[in-house]
Amino acid sequence: MAMTRVMKFGGSSVGSPEALKRAAGIVVGTEGPRAVVVSAVAGITNFLIGVLEGEFESMDLVYKKFAERHMDVARQAFGKEQLSDFMEDFGPRLEAFKALLKDEDARKDPYFVDNLMSQGERFSSLLLAHAIRAAGADAVALTSEEAGIVAHGNSQAATVDFAKTSINVNLNVKPLMADGSVPVITGFYGVGPKGQPITFGRGGSDYAATALGNALDADIVEIWTDVDGFMTSDPKVVPGAKVIDEMNYSEAAELAYFGAKVLHPRSVEPARTKHIPIYIKNSHRPEAAGTRVHNLGRPNDDLLKAVAMKVDLSIITVNSAEIACKPRMVARIIDAIAESDVCVYAISTSLSTIAFLIHNLDVKETLRNLNRVDSEIVEHINVKSNVALVCAVGDSLLASQGFSGYVFGAVKDAGANVEMISEGASDVSLNFVVPTDSVLDVVRTLHDRFITGAGK
Repeated sequence: MAMTRVMKFGGSSVGSPEALKRAAGIVVGTEGPRAVVVSAVAGITNFLIGVLEGEFESMDLVYKKFAERHMDVARQAFGKEQLSDFMEDFGPRLEAFKALLKDEDARKDPYFVDNLMSQGERFSSLLLAHAIRAAGADAVALTSEEAGIVAHGNSQAATVDFAKTSINVNLNVKPLMADGSVPVITGFYGVGPKGQPITFGRGGSDYAATALGNALDADIVEIWTDVDGFMTSDPKVVPGAKVIDEMNYSEAAELAYFGAKVLHPRSVEPARTKHIPIYIKNSHRPEAAGTRVHNLGRPNDDLLKAVAMKVDLSIITVNSAEIACKPRMVARIIDAIAESDVCVYAISTSLSTIAFLIHNLDVKETLRNLNRVDSEIVEHINVKSNVALVCAVGDSLLASQGFSGYVFGAVKDAGANVEMISEGASDVSLNFVVPTDSVLDVVRTLHDRFITGAGK
């Protein structure tokens, strides 16, 4: 029996006529029932963010630029007859986009940002569906509304409702696949309780793909991007970085969360819960093996498998007498930080302090919220900026005797001081903070010593 798969294509995989045709060829050349999830054409989401930030004085100019970007790809990718078919679908959808731009009442909706930012996927899905048809297979473009991707939660940070989505996609998507057609579904957003578009956050199309795989009980989810897979480090930082053939779910999630950009960190859990392997593949080099992420990665004798980093971070330290003995006090402080949905990358505590690692852009709002907490709880707040997080990932690190000593010995040799440590929450990673001006040397030293040299 042929395997059911979900194939997700990123913006660079549909961002030019050549890339679009290549992606369509990959879909057509894949046997068995398959559904496709697609991101917005490269550059479009950033363009829409610019619209929201007021970079364009005229909505007519926005409409024109948006239309031209997609039409430039369509004109070069399709023949005359194919282009005519495409325009029959493109025209009405473009008019709906124009109406949204000029709807002053719509701008008052708390989910207007989600609505506008999700427009890119509505057009990239049309492009790819018609390209697949041009390549010789039947395909149909579906919005998340039409597919039945149900979501709930806050604006720009939604979560898929898996129970409802599973019912919907088995009614709306699976029959198309059974008939030999390829559903091409908008990534990045789902449909909220009131029928409004609600996005999963930047990079959320990966999450949409694994969520669809979960709902369809797929055998495989493929993430087609512009790199060969997970790397042992960022090749821009470490020229000798190499592709990782195989990882388990926990390792992939840690790397994705702490810096690797090939997979959205939330994408792992929907696949993990149903033991669906995820393949990271390069649409520009489809013959490359890529990275396989699954339940049981191959044992590795090396201490580390990968090293990632995240920059532009700050440590917020809150001082309060005997805070460790007063859990309600800790809860109040955490609640204050949570008010703005700030992402906390690490937490460290002592008897009288609790420290949080957050992005530089979240510092101002976090301080505003903490300053509203009772002064009897918060005695003093300190901010240390210009720090970076290093994430060292490996097989069962906590079971490796002395591994912290080896790692921090290498950090010392790189001439860096460790500002904060997060260890023990995961058995596959050791996370620590160093000054930003030292982080490149630290990452290179760790990679050279424990991955390239595979030593201790």
